Amino acid sequence: MDTQRGRTNRRRFLLIAGLPLLTVGAGMTYLLWPQPPRRPEVRTDLEPLNRRLGPFLGELTDAHWLGYDIDDAGDDRSIPGPDSRIRVVGVAHLPAGGAAAITGKPDHAFTATGAPADLPAALKDHLPAAAAWQHSPGFDAYANARGAAGQAADGIPSGRYLFDTARDLVHFDVLYLFT
Repeated sequence: MDTQRGRTNRRRFLLIAGLPLLTVGAGMTYLLWPQPPRRPEVRTDLEPLNRRLGPFLGELTDAHWLGYDIDDAGDDRSIPGPDSRIRVVGVAHLPAGGAAAITGKPDHAFTATGAPADLPAALKDHLPAAAAWQHSPGFDAYANARGAAGQAADGIPSGRYLFDTARDLVHFDVLYLFT
């Protein structure tokens, strides 16, 4: 009889001690298991773009863009930092003649440039290969100042804008700093 009681007590002890150990082990496995990187989804909604970029570009249409935190590690298990840097990058159509109206202003001195650098892979299919891009550091400074003055609650912008007058396209790559 005492032998049976000893086995029962041992089983009870193993059950009581083993269950928390299994739970902790499963939790640690979840935390340490490598997660596949999350890719931001290509967006086509226009309201956020027109609110931020519309005041100095005009009404945008047919947009393909990404908006994401460049400091995000890609998992939900990291602690967010005190500052956020949100990158908004994409391409959109301007109203008819909109690109020519912007690039035709002599005070911005637009010049021909190559294709956008550092373009996320998800957007490569949305930029025409034969586009004749034009760029102006003066327009970048103007647009960044207009964006900072008009949208202080939306962060401090720092961006680069390229225009294709033949297709009325704008490529934007803007970094918003939230502190």
